[in-house]
Amino acid sequence: MRPNSVTFVGSLHACARVLALEKGRCVHQQIIQHGLESDVFVESSLVDMYAKCGSLEDAWSVFNKMPARNVVTWTTMILGHVQCGQGQKALGLFQEMKQEGVDPNSVTFVGVLNACASVCALEEGRRVHQEVIQSGLELDVFVRSSLVDMYAKCGSMDNAWRVFNKMPFRNVVTWNTILGGCAMHGHGKEALKYFEQM
Repeated sequence: MRPNSVTFVGSLHACARVLALEKGRCVHQQIIQHGLESDVFVESSLVDMYAKCGSLEDAWSVFNKMPARNVVTWTTMILGHVQCGQGQKALGLFQEMKQEGVDPNSVTFVGVLNACASVCALEEGRRVHQEVIQSGLELDVFVRSSLVDMYAKCGSMDNAWRVFNKMPFRNVVTWNTILGGCAMHGHGKEALKYFEQM
């Protein structure tokens, strides 16, 4: 049977999940052979697969050829750079995305806040926090957890506590983040207080 775009998207997701870069490259060659390299879902999946497999050069090669990029594609590139330890580049991509008129979603903000945390960019993190509020995504538990993490890793525990204490719902990641932040900055009493609240 002849594979279609859905077949290739599924195959690329599988490669990304198990970090099978060489298999992913083989799938990419088959995509070209079947004339589906310009399909927006296939292109986005290629960018995702290459970024998750740590091959940013290949991800850029596909990304730069795309005639139109949506929030999913931009977010994939941002997350890929964060994953590869290139937080500053991820922040640059976020600015480029906004310049192209693409609005961030909750996943984008999680990636950007992780980038801020990775390079201790507190002022940039504060600006992103304001954008989160303006976008109406401040109540998203994953965004809030990333805000707590960013403030804690940037050494701004007052802000980390403020965000954490306003959360209507907390998951295990959020609790671990606030406890880790307290421990990292020598706030043993606060860590104990939060631990007792869990």
